[in-house]
Amino acid sequence: MYEIITRFFSNLLERTEGPMHFRFLLQPLMSLIFATLAAIRDAKKGVSPYLMRIIQNKNAEDRKKILREGWKDISKVFVLALILDVVYQLIVTHKYNTEARFYPLESIFVAIVLAIVPYILIRGPLNRLISKFVSKKEP
Repeated sequence: MYEIITRFFSNLLERTEGPMHFRFLLQPLMSLIFATLAAIRDAKKGVSPYLMRIIQNKNAEDRKKILREGWKDISKVFVLALILDVVYQLIVTHKYNTEARFYPLESIFVAIVLAIVPYILIRGPLNRLISKFVSKKEP
C-alpha cells in the first residue's frame, strides 16, 4: 500500500513538468470562468452560495438538482481534463517509456483536482462578492 501511495504522489508531481504541463493552468482557469458565470447567475437569482446550498439542503431531490446544475456547468471541463490526462499518460508510457502501466484512477483524481475543486471553491465566494453589486431578480 505504501508503494502505491508513493507512486501516486510521485506521478502526480511529475505531471506538472514535461509534456502537456500547460493543462495545470488552463483547466483551473476554465473552471474559474464557468464558476464566475454560475456565480453571476446565482447572484442575479438571489440564491445562497453553491456549496452552502448543497450542505444545508435537507431535501435529497433538491440537493440532486443543485448537484446536476453544477455538473452541467463543469462537466465539459472535467471530461477535457480526464482526456488530457489520459493522453499525457499514453505519451509518457509509450513515447518516453518512463512508466510501465496506465493508471486510470490517477487520471480521475487529476481531473477532479483540476476541474471540480476550483469550481466549488470559487463559485460561493464569488456569488457573495457579486451579489453586493448586482441587483436581484424577483422569481
